[in-house]
Amino acid sequence: MGLVKSLLLLPLGPVNGVRWVVDVLVGEAERELAERESPQRRLADLDARCANGELSDAEAEALEAELIEQLLARHGLSGGP
Repeated sequence: MGLVKSLLLLPLGPVNGVRWVVDVLVGEAERELAERESPQRRLADLDARCANGELSDAEAEALEAELIEQLLARHGLSGGP
């Protein structure tokens, strides 16, 4: 039965290959999107904007505190004393 099944499903091989490629591409796109929106990445962008003079010190500190809270929340930690 296994040989007959293999012969009957042989024409679907390219379809299965395409499905696998699509699954890999979707996974990679989701990983890149999550990385782009990560608090660590946003902190690095914040530092760059502050170094370029785009933000005042007060604005940078407020945004940094918010990002750190998000980072702590993501890891299940509390930001309060």
